[in-house]
Amino acid sequence: MAAHAHDHRHGAHHRHDHAPASFGRAFAVGIVLNTGFVIVEAGYGIASQSMSLLADAGHNLSDVLALVVAWTASRLVKRDPTARYTYGLAGSSILAALFNALFLLLATGMIIWEAILRLLSPAPVAGATVMAVAAIGIVINGITAWLFSSGRRGDINIRGAYLHMLADAAVSAGVVAAGLVILLTGFNWLDPLVSLVIAGLIVWSSWGLLRDSMAMALSAVPAQIEPDEIRDFLRGRPGVADLHDVHVWPISTTETALTAHLVMEAGHPGNAFLVETARELSHRYGIGHTTLQIEDMAGPPCALASACRP
Repeated sequence: MAAHAHDHRHGAHHRHDHAPASFGRAFAVGIVLNTGFVIVEAGYGIASQSMSLLADAGHNLSDVLALVVAWTASRLVKRDPTARYTYGLAGSSILAALFNALFLLLATGMIIWEAILRLLSPAPVAGATVMAVAAIGIVINGITAWLFSSGRRGDINIRGAYLHMLADAAVSAGVVAAGLVILLTGFNWLDPLVSLVIAGLIVWSSWGLLRDSMAMALSAVPAQIEPDEIRDFLRGRPGVADLHDVHVWPISTTETALTAHLVMEAGHPGNAFLVETARELSHRYGIGHTTLQIEDMAGPPCALASACRP
């Protein structure tokens, strides 16, 4: 006998980390501020022949695109389910995170290439200009990071925006330091060297985003959930003799689903059992979409019982 348990109360979907409507303003402010800064920084980078400023401008441009993609995804996940898209467009947030991670690494490769060329042939750099423009970047990126700080836990999209902006603030601080040293020493080779350090920081900060988004795209069990703990919990439910075909996967960056076949000696346990199990899975593990198939031990064996993997 098959039965399905879905706890559709608001709290059961574990959306406390989902980007609320108020983040729309944070995205808008962040995009406007960073777009304006990219234009200014790129202009001064070209005028002062500063590779570190151009590298930072390129990174900030990728962050503007990242903010646009993340903002678009945060709106798409709120679309209602349809007959074709039965979970709505919740998965768009996962695709957005994966796109941003890959795009960031691509932009970093371009920065490294240009920095190596400039390192082999250093050019004069206006240190004071570099310091002034980068100092503005510290303020803008710091403000943008602060706008996302309250939602950085649990939603990889918001966390990605927060980490990108925070890293940019730190990178701009490094550019200021490089400009100061160039002013004092005249070592123009420090400018491309700093851009290489910037690229290293970008790779380091974005690797976790790439790893997590790739795992989500492949429907891996969310990192904060231990699969064996889920199985032990289900086996410990009253009347459960065995279980199989257990699957746990993310349907968005903030929502998780579970399906499982439970073998019950006494047959179907009633709706109260299903509702309580779904409630506990939501409360303990943040799993908001639970589907349980109940199988009677006296009935014919499930075809998936022996074929399924753990």
